[in-house]
Amino acid sequence: MNIGLVIGKKNSVGVPGKNIRIILGRPAAEYAFIAAKYANLKKIYVSTDCNQIAKIGKKYNAVHIKRPKRLATPDALTEDALLHAYDFIKKDLVNKKISSISLLFCNNPAINVNLLKKAIKFINKTKDYDSCFSVVKYDMFSPARARKLTKQKEIKPFVKLDYLGEFNSIRDSQGSSYFCDLSIQVLKSTCFENMYDGQLPFRWQGKRSKAIISDFGFDIDTEWQYVVIEYWLKSKGFTEEKIPWKA
Repeated sequence: MNIGLVIGKKNSVGVPGKNIRIILGRPAAEYAFIAAKYANLKKIYVSTDCNQIAKIGKKYNAVHIKRPKRLATPDALTEDALLHAYDFIKKDLVNKKISSISLLFCNNPAINVNLLKKAIKFINKTKDYDSCFSVVKYDMFSPARARKLTKQKEIKPFVKLDYLGEFNSIRDSQGSSYFCDLSIQVLKSTCFENMYDGQLPFRWQGKRSKAIISDFGFDIDTEWQYVVIEYWLKSKGFTEEKIPWKA
């Protein structure tokens, strides 16, 4: 049984109300439910403390998992919210086999349904991997270019550059840098059952994760990203009236 879990909370420090902000005629959160619907997921759950998100989910027959206040604070860890949701799902689907769980974030509308279907198919067949995550090539954000500031605002390397071998000012001289954009996240149940054995910073990724390469995208956490996400949606064929995916 392939199921979907949509997560999103009411309050956000970075961009207040980001999950229900309108993008191309729809609340940002709705794109997660659209992806779940067109990926033909058997059942959809939504873990949220936000009545508006729950109401959007109801349009797509999503089961509302009420997210406790303690798991909806700025300091609450995603993995703890996921474990809370998984406990609910296990009780709801008792004696039913879960083949995969597609984790969909309310603040990431850039979900390519064709890639999502491909990832679900892979996880249903593989015995070697715990999850399948989309990655995007972002050489301009490589560890070699990352910097941190001291208290005196002096610029320092974020990591010891000796770790990276030989490189120079050419953007990809240290090798290509791939980042999990958190749009496609398809997990086996073991990712939840062994959550704290998973790799950081996304413990729900499990120990072994297969990459599926996407074009660009990210989970929204600042204003300028809305422009990029709207561009992504339009490039895939979305309009205020049209949804490009096929069921």
